[in-house]
Amino acid sequence: MWPFKRKENRAETAAVAVAPTMADLILAIMQSGGSTRDKAMQIPTISGSIDLIANIVAATPLGLYRDEGGKAVAITDDPRVFLLNDDTGDTLNANEFWRAMIRDYYLGKGGYAYIDRSDFGEFRSVHYIDESNISILKNTDPIFKDFNIAVNGVSYYPHNFLKILRNTKDGAEGMPITQENSQLIESMYLTLVLESHMAARGGNKRGFLQAEKRLEQGQINDLRTKFQSMYSNADKEPFVVLNQGLSFKEISDTAVEMQLNENKKTNAVELAKLFHVSPEALSGKSGADVVEGLAKMAAIPLMTVIQCALNRDMLRESEKHAEHPLYWAFDTKELLKGDMKTRFDAYKVALESNFMQIDEVRYQEDLAPLGLSWIRLGLQDVLYDPKTKRIYTPNTGQVSVMGEQTLNPPQKPPTETAHKAEGGA
Repeated sequence: MWPFKRKENRAETAAVAVAPTMADLILAIMQSGGSTRDKAMQIPTISGSIDLIANIVAATPLGLYRDEGGKAVAITDDPRVFLLNDDTGDTLNANEFWRAMIRDYYLGKGGYAYIDRSDFGEFRSVHYIDESNISILKNTDPIFKDFNIAVNGVSYYPHNFLKILRNTKDGAEGMPITQENSQLIESMYLTLVLESHMAARGGNKRGFLQAEKRLEQGQINDLRTKFQSMYSNADKEPFVVLNQGLSFKEISDTAVEMQLNENKKTNAVELAKLFHVSPEALSGKSGADVVEGLAKMAAIPLMTVIQCALNRDMLRESEKHAEHPLYWAFDTKELLKGDMKTRFDAYKVALESNFMQIDEVRYQEDLAPLGLSWIRLGLQDVLYDPKTKRIYTPNTGQVSVMGEQTLNPPQKPPTETAHKAEGGA
């Protein structure tokens, strides 16, 4: 049985504290249970970064493709494409579904969704499950790992769930940022609590009362009540009358209070690093470099995690191992297009080097094809095939093999004398 704690009785002194000290606040926060999901979401940098990344992922089209000898063929008539892009078949639509999954990915054990299949294996719907309702039942073998997923006490096999996990070691559950970066989140939350406390006391200075003689217990209680009322609600009682022999001694602001704003800025930058989001993106800037950096560093890596999860859980075994297997992929070309001048300069280089054709460029810009399939060759170039060692010079039409005599030498145009001779004949 745990021992009961006895209340400690202390003698009252003439010094009466009129506001909580900084140490009291720190102690209260550190004993409040550590970093939690609710605390993390109260920090603007964390909630803003998660919303920013989730908005990008949810707004990016997700496609199902067939690999046909290195050529990607989009499959548009599969019901799974509609489930993951529009209507999940659950109470959440696809946009709300991905936002909820991504919040759990960062702040919980992972994003989990139940995959509803018919008796014939057809995909009918996808149901998001709050990670707090998920329990993992793992075996003890560190090599041949296995687990089941329990929801409200009912056990299911892992293949029945779509699982998006952060920094997982077993494929069953991930590690939230509240556990991996608890000290930084707790420090930022403490800063917000201190700000709230300073705002609540209306700018009143902290301090203590000093009496020339010992006060009775009733007088001490009366002073505490009045000062507590003044600090908690300045509109109700903005001042306290001190009797003769009582004086108020102000406590100067500590370094923590005076540097509160600087600490906030520093911690905000450190928190943004957890999500690989730049301060410029969080401040609302939308330049091409900012958007492209946000996509490459934050959104696309998360999309890769989602693609791997979909390839494992949202494909049939026959589709994974077919001659032309299927796979999931986000259409990220819109995120990486950049500004118009940068794109068109890149297209120019690709066309001049024959890396792309005109209709391929028009497809990237969502324009109708022109039906042009030819490739431009400059007459000044000499083309060499290293396999056959054949050399072709477009300017002269000459074909030769390296180390051998010229093939198909160009015919010289007939001279004027030859024309006359043929005419005379």
